[in-house]
Amino acid sequence: MALANGHENTTSDGPCTKQTYAQTILGDTTSSACMAMAKSIGPFSLPMISHYATCECLSDKTKYPSFLRTITSDYYQSRALAELVRHFGWTWVGAIRTDDDYGNNGMATFTKVAEQMGICLEYSLPFFRTYPEDKVMRIIEQIKSSTSRVIVGFLVHWDLEVLLQKFVEYNITGYQWVGTEGWISDSVIASLDKHHILQGAIGLAIPKTQVTGLKEFILDIKPLKSSGSAIFTELWEALFQCKYSTKNDSVSTTACTGKEEPSQMQNTFTDMSLMPIFSNVYKGVYAVAHTLHDLLGCKEKCASKKQIDHLKVG
Repeated sequence: MALANGHENTTSDGPCTKQTYAQTILGDTTSSACMAMAKSIGPFSLPMISHYATCECLSDKTKYPSFLRTITSDYYQSRALAELVRHFGWTWVGAIRTDDDYGNNGMATFTKVAEQMGICLEYSLPFFRTYPEDKVMRIIEQIKSSTSRVIVGFLVHWDLEVLLQKFVEYNITGYQWVGTEGWISDSVIASLDKHHILQGAIGLAIPKTQVTGLKEFILDIKPLKSSGSAIFTELWEALFQCKYSTKNDSVSTTACTGKEEPSQMQNTFTDMSLMPIFSNVYKGVYAVAHTLHDLLGCKEKCASKKQIDHLKVG
């Protein structure tokens, strides 16, 4: 709401005389968060462009009139998953979904379409990473007592990370997994699956793409180029597990030299497998830029003559 009503404090030394306010909000990542925000800002006609929220429910323009996105709706993914399962002749399957708007809505559509195709669900279980132990154990027991050997996972990667630990603990292996874009190509999930529980998993992923120059830009970060900003110092120390010299440092602490090379590191910061998501953010930024360019350059038949004198993108 602060982005919408302009109650932020301005720290600019420029000639501005008014408080800043956002013309567009880029984000959020999750469907539930987008639903909450889009419903609040819709009456103000403040555009919101998400790069990762896929819930079909967000396409309802009566509820979310100013919500837009640069990723495909689950209207298509849920149906494509059902088609994928039918293609392999799996007619008796189980399902686990993230217990939020993304998982519940997506699985509801999948179930409806799958049943029309002659696919039966032995079980459809909700899960959330904060579930108490007793609810998690009921899920484990349901899977272990089932006869279906295919599991459709309409999950976000955070939830599957938690489930993986439980599957290892209770030796839940030998299942064919079918996954959504939320985890099927996630590099962290792949690195955590040391017991090959998800081996052979198939699913739907965001199309591969490249944002020209982005990798080089990210890996070109240098502390000297970012002097005066503490966040870059913290980032550098976290990336290389070192410390910039202080009087209180212990002798065992590795000293940062500032000459370390990010391109030599393997971590989430340098992980370019997320490029398809970066590309969706890139598209959102350019959509805003081109819209503002057209709006500010309009000379006739304009929707509004009002000039944007305080531009801010959230």
